[in-house]
Amino acid sequence: MVEIAKALARNAKIIAFDEPTSSLSAREIDNLFRVIRELRKEGRVILYVSHRMEEIFALSDAITVFKDGRYVKTFTDMQQVDHDALVQAMVGRDIGDIYGWQPRSYGEERLRLDAVKAPGVRTPISLAVRSGEIVGLFGLVGAGRSELMKGMFGGTQITAGQVYIDQQPIDIRKPSHAIAAGMMLCPEDRKAEGIIPVHSVRDNINISARRKHVLGGCVINNGWEENNADHHIRSLNIKTPGAEQLIMNLSGGNQQKAILGRWLSEEMKVILLDEPTRGIDVGAKHEIYNVIYALAAQGVAVLFASSDLPEVLGVADRIVVMREGEIAGELLHEQADERQALSLAMPKVSQAVA
Repeated sequence: MVEIAKALARNAKIIAFDEPTSSLSAREIDNLFRVIRELRKEGRVILYVSHRMEEIFALSDAITVFKDGRYVKTFTDMQQVDHDALVQAMVGRDIGDIYGWQPRSYGEERLRLDAVKAPGVRTPISLAVRSGEIVGLFGLVGAGRSELMKGMFGGTQITAGQVYIDQQPIDIRKPSHAIAAGMMLCPEDRKAEGIIPVHSVRDNINISARRKHVLGGCVINNGWEENNADHHIRSLNIKTPGAEQLIMNLSGGNQQKAILGRWLSEEMKVILLDEPTRGIDVGAKHEIYNVIYALAAQGVAVLFASSDLPEVLGVADRIVVMREGEIAGELLHEQADERQALSLAMPKVSQAVA
C-alpha cells in the first residue's frame, strides 16, 4: 500500500503490479484488489503481472500471454476466454496434456514408514512407496503433510517409529543422514529452506554433492562444478543468464528446478517433494511433472505433498489422504476423484451427546 501511495503522490497514470500478492494474506489481497478497482474507476491504466490465474480473471479486462520472453496472444473478450484456453496459450498444448500421467510398473518396496511420529503428526504413520512409484500426500492446511516430511528428512526429530530404505532401517537425526541414505527433500518454502539466495545457481546446484568431488580432500573441483551445473541447467531448462547468476534473481520455477538439479547430482533413492509447484507458472509445472516421471522411470520412490488436489489426482499413482495429523484413507489413480479425496480430507464433525 505504501508503494501505491508513492505512485499516486507522483500522479501516476499507469501503474504496474508485478506479482503483488506473493507474500500477502487473504485479507491483504482483498484490500489490494479493492484499491486496484478504485484506481481503474479513476481512469488509471493498470498492468497486472501474475502467474495466479484466479487473480488474472478476477481483475482483468484483457489478458496478454508471454512465454519465454516472447509475446504469444492477447485475449480482449473476457466472455470468450476460460482457464483451459489460457493454459493452452501459456504452455502450447491442451490442458488435458498438462499432467501427462501414464500407467507404469513398479519395483520392490523402496521406502517404508513404520509407525512414524514427528512434531505435528498426531498418530503414528505407516506407509510404503515402491521403486518407480509416485505417491501423493493430500490434505488440508494442518493435516501434517509437511511436518511428516520434515521429520523424515531430519529437519525435525522423529519421536517414534522407524524409516526404512531398501528394507534397511535408517537412523535420521539430521538432513545429512537422510542424504547419505539416498533420501532428498524439496521443501515447501523454497526461498527460506531450499535455496541459498545470495549464492549463484552453480553453487546452489553443487552444494550437496560438492563434498564428493573435492581435490585432495580440501580443494573445490571447479571443472566438475562447472560441468555439473551446466549439465543440469541445460537438461532441466533452467532459464538463467548463466551459472554465476544469483539464484534469488530467478523465477520460482527456475529456483525449484535448480533444487531438483542439486538432488539429481546425488545418488537418489527417494525424493520428498513438498508443494513442488507452489508459486510456479503452468509451463514450469509441466516441466517439473516431467522430471518427476523421469525420476520414477529410473526407479526413484517419489513421495510428494500438495494442497493442489487436481495436481495430486493428475500426477500420483496412489493418493494417501491425511487429516489432522493422521492417514484418513488411500485412493488409486484410476479410481480417485475430487469428491472422494475431499471427503476423506475434511475434519470429522463431533456430534454432541444428549
